[in-house]
Amino acid sequence: MDATELKVILDQHKLWIESGRKKGKSANLQGAYLQSANLEGANLQSANLEGANLQSADLRSANLEGVNLESANLEGADLRGADLRGANLDGADLQGANLEGANLLDAHLQDATFDLNFKKIAYFRHATFSEDQIAWVCLHPKYHEWAGSLKWMKAERLSA
Repeated sequence: MDATELKVILDQHKLWIESGRKKGKSANLQGAYLQSANLEGANLQSANLEGANLQSADLRSANLEGVNLESANLEGADLRGADLRGANLDGADLQGANLEGANLLDAHLQDATFDLNFKKIAYFRHATFSEDQIAWVCLHPKYHEWAGSLKWMKAERLSA
């Protein structure tokens, strides 16, 4: 996908959000190749990025609230300060992603893969994880604050 096509999709999505979903069009970037894309500060709220390749993408301070990132490749992506509230990250690859200050309130992370960068997530209350991720989640410095709010699902495959 070239920069011009992406800009049109993002502009239509912005219009869709700002018009209360009456004008424009929701961004459907399912399976899109967006490796190393600069999406800093983009508003992709409720967009479909299922299976998208966002490896090494710049998503700093992006609004990804309610976005579908199921099975997306976010390996090495910069998600500092991103709003991922209610995002579907089931099966996503977050290894090497910078999650410092990211908000994962109500996010779904079942079968997602991540590493120690997970400890920099600012907020993950009410998130859903796979049971095999318990060890990783317990390493988070704020785990004890939010432990009672987390949901655990059976793992479909091993992650972490």
